Amino acid sequence: MKKNLLLVTASLVALSAAAPAVAADLAARPYTKAPAMVAAIYDWSGFYIGINGGGGSSHASWDLVGFGRDSSHNATGGTVGGQVGYRWQSGQFVFGLEGQGNWADFSGSSVGAISGFTNSTKIDSFGLITGQVGYAWNNVLLYVKGGAAVVGTKYNASLAGVTLASANDTRWGGTVGAGIEFGFAPNWSIGAEYNHIFLGGNDQNLTGGVGVLPVHVSQDVDMGLVRLNYKFGGPIVAKY
Repeated sequence: MKKNLLLVTASLVALSAAAPAVAADLAARPYTKAPAMVAAIYDWSGFYIGINGGGGSSHASWDLVGFGRDSSHNATGGTVGGQVGYRWQSGQFVFGLEGQGNWADFSGSSVGAISGFTNSTKIDSFGLITGQVGYAWNNVLLYVKGGAAVVGTKYNASLAGVTLASANDTRWGGTVGAGIEFGFAPNWSIGAEYNHIFLGGNDQNLTGGVGVLPVHVSQDVDMGLVRLNYKFGGPIVAKY
C-alpha cells in the first residue's frame, strides 16, 4: 500500500512540473486589427443632363432715336429649360463646360413720355454657353460661371391696344453667374443658380402701321433658377 501511495505522489509531482511547459508551448492568441473605416467621397466628374426652372426680370429702356428717353420698364416672368454639360474634378476643385437652353416669358411695358405709345418688351427664349470653376466639400459644390448668352426678344409699340409697330430680334451678349449644388442621391443632384445677362443697347427699327419707328433699346437680365441634374457614371469613390 505504501509503495502504491508513493507511485501516485510521484506521478502528481511530474504532472505539476510539466504543466508550465505545456502552457508555454501554446501559441499566443493572434491580434486582429479592426477594419479601417471607409469614407464615401462624392465624385463630380462626368457628363450630366438636367432640367431647370425659375423666374427672371429684364430691365429695358427705350429711347426714340434723335429725341431721347421715351420709357423704361421691367419685363418679368417665368422660365423653364434644360442643360447638358461635363465636369472633371481635381482634388476639391471642379471644372466644367455647359450648354443651356430655355423658353421664357419675361414681359413688361410702359407708356412713352414722348411718343405716348405703350412700349412692350418680351424675352421668349435664351441660351447660355458657359465655363464653370467650383470648389467641392464632398457632395456640396459651390461654383461660378461665365460665358456667352443669346436672347430672343420681341418689341411692340401700341396705342389703345392696337399694335402700331413691332420687331423681333436675336441678340448675343455675355453672362456671369454663381450657384450651389447638392448631391442628394446616387447620380442625382439639385441646386440653385443666379445668372446675369449683359445685352447692352442696340438700335431697332419697329415697322407697322406707323411706318418705321426707330428706337434704341438697352437691356440686361437677372434670373434665379432651380436645377435638377442626372450625372452619368459612378457618384462616389471610396477612401480608406
